[in-house]
Amino acid sequence: MKKTVVNSILVFVLLILSEGTLAQNEIKTQLANKESFFLNPVLGGDYPDPSIVRVGSDYYMTHSSFNYYPGLLVWHSTDLIHWERISFALKQYIGSVWAPDLVYVNGKYYIYFPAGGTNWVVSANSPYGPWSNPVDLKLSGYIDPGHLVDAKGNRYLYLSDGYVVKLTPDGLATAEKPVLNYKGWQFPKEWSTECFCLESPKSTVKNGNYYLTTAEGGTAGPSTAHMVVSARSKSPYGPFENSPYNPIIHTKDRNERWWNQGHGSLIDDTKGNWWMLYHGYEKNFQTLGRQTLMLPIEWTKDGWFKVPEGINASDKIPAPKEKSSLANSTLSDTFDKETLGLQWQFYKKYDPNRVKLQNGALVFKAEGKIFADSSPLLVNSANRKYEIQVEFTLDESTTMAGLCLYYNELANMHISVDKNQFVVYNRQKKKISETNTIGNHGFLRILNDENEVSFYYSANGKDWNRVERSIEASGFNHNVFGEFLSLRAGLFAFGEGEVKFDNFNYTVLD
Repeated sequence: MKKTVVNSILVFVLLILSEGTLAQNEIKTQLANKESFFLNPVLGGDYPDPSIVRVGSDYYMTHSSFNYYPGLLVWHSTDLIHWERISFALKQYIGSVWAPDLVYVNGKYYIYFPAGGTNWVVSANSPYGPWSNPVDLKLSGYIDPGHLVDAKGNRYLYLSDGYVVKLTPDGLATAEKPVLNYKGWQFPKEWSTECFCLESPKSTVKNGNYYLTTAEGGTAGPSTAHMVVSARSKSPYGPFENSPYNPIIHTKDRNERWWNQGHGSLIDDTKGNWWMLYHGYEKNFQTLGRQTLMLPIEWTKDGWFKVPEGINASDKIPAPKEKSSLANSTLSDTFDKETLGLQWQFYKKYDPNRVKLQNGALVFKAEGKIFADSSPLLVNSANRKYEIQVEFTLDESTTMAGLCLYYNELANMHISVDKNQFVVYNRQKKKISETNTIGNHGFLRILNDENEVSFYYSANGKDWNRVERSIEASGFNHNVFGEFLSLRAGLFAFGEGEVKFDNFNYTVLD
């Protein structure tokens, strides 16, 4: 008994010491998993529309990446709880990337996804890449493709609004025109939803049935809008029978912790158990975007699936009995590697030539004449309370650089520094400034305390000066600014020349 207690304490201490910047929810899930339980979210931060595939004992997952590039971040896990970034599947800007579908067919990996008004596919022999250039499937007017292989090996894509299209055998082109095969499940009209929005069709083939898992109700808007719906058929073309257990997942009341729960993907584990990965907003923290959640799934005697009675996304839930993978998904970066870490993405203007890693530092070339055009380099903030800190060295030009919390070009806040001053901005408007008395080298810090944001600078990284005035950030979310994004932390530089950044620290605070 004493040995068990000591081991538990050692595990806790080692986790804290080994990676002080691990997201708070990751620490909790790692500790919980030692007792065969996990806590949602399994992937904190803005990772919506999850698509997951199992190949042997390995799980791979990707998400919507919108205007963050490189896009289509691929994750790996062996236990469905702890995830590690392994590759980007899209390195060519083609527009905002929405709900993808990651599949494994005939020894090859494919990701189908909508962007720029059409649908695309990339492929690779390994989930670690290299991934192909995107191929245009010339499917305009549809979103959220979901791949299906029937009993004869034919390939299809389910599409939004209940359509299906047959693909060529290689999966790289359409073989026919889309046809309507499903009209959805009509939820009660008195429910508070955003729209009908029949989207995110995902396929599962089991015991001769084609199960279609879709989303309805709209992914934002009212807290109770989104939901997961199920139907089945004996043919990819239907007719489909709706599940008597619909909605499979749904936020019923705004007092729940997780809002707008929906967009589910089914997966079986190596022990024959089933799970659903899906997304949801955390109440009062929509700035974090739609986070990846997981619930167990059980199959009924009449061949339907549902969440077991009495299990809620806010509970401590029995974990999959899989091989544990304590993956490192830190957001901090010392910039001492040869390539930029996979936690970083540009906003819209993907230009890897702006980045050089030299002598353990990031040399970042300025972009644009104003902050709105700077295309910042961002990480996916994952916590209610955290701080970011970085060391900076300005060159002798007129470069303006700094730290930011960024939703989009309109919705953002930042602390900037040049040779003359430190300035705090909120939504492109100057909030307050102070004279730069420390010169071209120093440190910047932003504290986000549950959506109350404050800004600091320092000459030595120890003695901090607060730039007075804080910003309340809870409104930086989709319901206010659209685009389905989140408030992300990052670095920027605009004007002329370059800035050197070192020791970017993302620290979770209690």
